[in-house]
Amino acid sequence: MSVRVGEEGVDPRGSVALKQHFVLVHGIGGGSWCWYKIRCLMENSGYEVSCIDLKSSGIDQSDADSVLSFDDYNKPLMDFMSALPENEQVILVGHSAGGLSITQACHKFANKIRLAVYVAATMLKLGYWTDQDLKDGVPDLSEYGDVYELGFGLGHDKPPTSALVKKEFQRKIIYPLSPHEDSTLAAMLLRPGPVLALTSAQFREDGEVEKVPRAYIRTRHDKVVKPEQQEAMIKRWPPSTVYELDSDHSPFFSSPFLLFGLLVKAAALDVGLDATC
Repeated sequence: MSVRVGEEGVDPRGSVALKQHFVLVHGIGGGSWCWYKIRCLMENSGYEVSCIDLKSSGIDQSDADSVLSFDDYNKPLMDFMSALPENEQVILVGHSAGGLSITQACHKFANKIRLAVYVAATMLKLGYWTDQDLKDGVPDLSEYGDVYELGFGLGHDKPPTSALVKKEFQRKIIYPLSPHEDSTLAAMLLRPGPVLALTSAQFREDGEVEKVPRAYIRTRHDKVVKPEQQEAMIKRWPPSTVYELDSDHSPFFSSPFLLFGLLVKAAALDVGLDATC
């Protein structure tokens, strides 16, 4: 399907394009607070912005050790998408494990999504089905030693249900190029993430997901989702556009102006050019 914005800012599918709506989705342990710089830049530039707190994240009061399925974890985003008017399309942006969240949305709400942007994110078309999926999409921090505080909501004889990078490793691994003020803020706000629920993310092939144009923003100095993992996922499921930032895993802190520019550029390219959905 070719899509062009009409003269009055409405594209042929009937979605209003005068004020683009970005929906920002955090990664494991994060929350909508991660996006505070990007939200400020976007709103000051006239864009509409929604930041989602997934279950057990941000200000959501759920306990990560009680969130045992990906559907449960991702329900806040699915509810948000379901509530959108049928004629509204949004630009979904997922960071890190938030890539799984926006991929599920693309499977279920393709007609409500103008563009999906993956920022240093897990981009697997069907989630985790194979060992290769896990190798490409799950961070391997074993080189740093015992970095996780683990929760065992199902008992210590069962796999861990939650994980949080220990405070002494957070800046070194997640925020090495970010301002100290932001890594300090993150250390105060990061919460255990429901790791069992995330690694159970599996989606069924339905054809809908391919209707959504995708862009990927690589992070060159990423110590979490490493460059080789990002490249492997890009090769396996090629997006229409790939950008690169000279940043750590958290460009919303370390390179906010550049990240903002790339998000706006990706959205403008999708709106202004023919896109095959």
